[in-house]
Amino acid sequence: MVAVGPVAASAASAMATHHAVMDGKRPSRDRTRMRRDTASTFDPSAAAVQKPASALPLNRGAGYASVVSGDDDTTTNPHKTVVTFVQSAARRPRVSDEACLVVIYGDDLGRRVPLGDEPIVIGRSSRCELQFDQEAVSRTHCRLDKVGPSWVLRDLGSTNGTYVNDELIDETRLRDGDLIKVGRTILKFIVGGNVEAQYHEEIYRLMTVDGLTELHNRRYFGEMLEREVSRARRYGKTFALVLFDIDHFKKINDTYGHLAGDAVLRRLGALVRGRVRRDDVVARTGGEEFAILLPEAGLQGGIEVAQKLRALVESSSFVFESVTIPVTISAGVAEWLPSMSSPDDIIRAADERLYEAKRTGRNRVCGG
Repeated sequence: MVAVGPVAASAASAMATHHAVMDGKRPSRDRTRMRRDTASTFDPSAAAVQKPASALPLNRGAGYASVVSGDDDTTTNPHKTVVTFVQSAARRPRVSDEACLVVIYGDDLGRRVPLGDEPIVIGRSSRCELQFDQEAVSRTHCRLDKVGPSWVLRDLGSTNGTYVNDELIDETRLRDGDLIKVGRTILKFIVGGNVEAQYHEEIYRLMTVDGLTELHNRRYFGEMLEREVSRARRYGKTFALVLFDIDHFKKINDTYGHLAGDAVLRRLGALVRGRVRRDDVVARTGGEEFAILLPEAGLQGGIEVAQKLRALVESSSFVFESVTIPVTISAGVAEWLPSMSSPDDIIRAADERLYEAKRTGRNRVCGG
């Protein structure tokens, strides 16, 4: 989004805005797209008219320049030109710098959707202002309206429902940081303060965090594992690695649907986050695969953590649309040994123990 504000009365200023857009300083618009142009950009073919500079004042009320009638069309500098916008400001929606949506999970990860005064309909139809081409999304799924200083989200009778912070809603007033789930896409609502700074902070966070589970992602985990291996080799320290995944996860997707599978993953992420130490690193490393890095912990310590987590998952309630889904996990644990030389060695050892847990009945922990 290019910020909308008073338009300078010189061609150089307008072209600077144009080049800022063309230089790729804003997220691209691909599959998930805004049908209406909610970001003000410089369009030389439609908007710019060069004429001798004059003392004509600009109407800046709505943030777009337009010519206001005047008597003097001459200038003492014949080489000076001005750029005026002949399109009426009333014909284009005003974009607000106060709020935006950011895609944190799904297609177009990191995409920013600016919010203005015009309502935004989200759905599968190409006629929607914000389109998500997914089977789980209804043709017109939900709508976001500006109501006074706030934004209100309304479900439009969608088949699979609209969720805010994992709660099914009919209508709700959004607050800063709320997570909106439409189909398999999750958007974060950002409002107030410095939206630009908050947006860039969110993009930085998405480089290390999985948007669905709110756990670290595979990339970050790999970096932390390499760091821990270097520390163990340099100082003769040890650490434990736990690899676990959800038992029969494909069956859960096939039986209850992929939206239910996503709900299970989110719930599992919340459970794990609440059961590890501050220095432990928890990550989603694959579809239903997870890992826990336990600095300064030996094999027995890793097994104890894995057993507590296994029992917690088995006893916890996983509910999606009033349906309880039975969930268990299997885990493999390995300890860093002096004979190991790379991260691959401890990953291989933990992976072998995980498959042993699978082969011997699932819903169990194997270590060695």
